[in-house]
Amino acid sequence: MNSTTVRNLLVRGMLAGLAAGVLALVVAYWLGEPNVDGAIAFEEAHAAHSHGGEEAELVSRSLQSTAGLATGMLVYGIAFGGIAALAYCFALGRVGRFGPRSTALLLSGSALLAVYVVPYLKYPATPPAVGNPDTIGQRTTLFFLMIVLSLLLAIGATILGKRLAPRIGTHYATVAALLGFAVVIGIAFAVLPAADGVPEHFPATLLWRFRLSALAVQVTLWSGFGLVFGELAQRLLRPKPARAATTGAVPSGN
Repeated sequence: MNSTTVRNLLVRGMLAGLAAGVLALVVAYWLGEPNVDGAIAFEEAHAAHSHGGEEAELVSRSLQSTAGLATGMLVYGIAFGGIAALAYCFALGRVGRFGPRSTALLLSGSALLAVYVVPYLKYPATPPAVGNPDTIGQRTTLFFLMIVLSLLLAIGATILGKRLAPRIGTHYATVAALLGFAVVIGIAFAVLPAADGVPEHFPATLLWRFRLSALAVQVTLWSGFGLVFGELAQRLLRPKPARAATTGAVPSGN
């Protein structure tokens, strides 16, 4: 793959990330923001009882939930799309005999599981303005540690599966790689400390809805990117042949 193709895929990845960011923005606004408002209202009510007043907002909540949310999601989508496109350039042709579109879907699905879903199962999202602020640094460190560990194990499982495939077949090699990944991740789940940060009296229903909406945003972002970028990559790398001219020569006039 030459530098021109990599550059074209990078541009298309950023465009696909922007499109996926728009889709994720819609989900975040309609599903996530009501739960964020509920969490903030809950925390403000308890803060008013504890301290007898409310602190002044540096940025209004309406601005956070509109322009702030849109800016964050779209910038994140573009950056995410560029990084994913570079990873795609490396993975294409190295993960199996998949076409450009299938590779994009496989990469986005695998990355969603390794980068977000697996770490999320150990350290799920916590509503903003809720929990002990003194543990934010610890929770963030543990979450990113889980991301790195899950990603490295996913790469290791892929390498293991490819090396075992010639010996025991693709099916059993895939099963062995997935089992190895699950066992090591399970050990990590048991060894790493818990870091919830949500107070005991926080409404369980609100917490559940918030975490589902956070998961829905990420699923929308990754799956939207895989679909859009896969189509763009397919058209770049496997362009359809030009339609043949009308069969049969048209006799020229005398």
